[in-house]
Amino acid sequence: MSQDTVATIFQQCLFTAVKSAIPMLLVSLIIGLLISIFQTITSIQEQTLTFVPKFLGIFLMLIFAGNWIMGNITALFTELCSNFSMYIQS
Repeated sequence: MSQDTVATIFQQCLFTAVKSAIPMLLVSLIIGLLISIFQTITSIQEQTLTFVPKFLGIFLMLIFAGNWIMGNITALFTELCSNFSMYIQS
């Protein structure tokens, strides 16, 4: 297997991981920003206040986007398995 092939596989895996993580990261970012604005307005400086809303938001996003995420990962795995003989020959 050549270095170009390994780099391409690594790039595909990394892109799939980032693409699959974006929905949860965006939800966490938006919830954190909203709670931060709320804390600034009310002068509440509790560090643990963001934990439960972020946890619930990420959990709900996993429920809604879980099928899409699994489809991305399954498509990558299927592509890697279908090209397995080509990887062995190079």
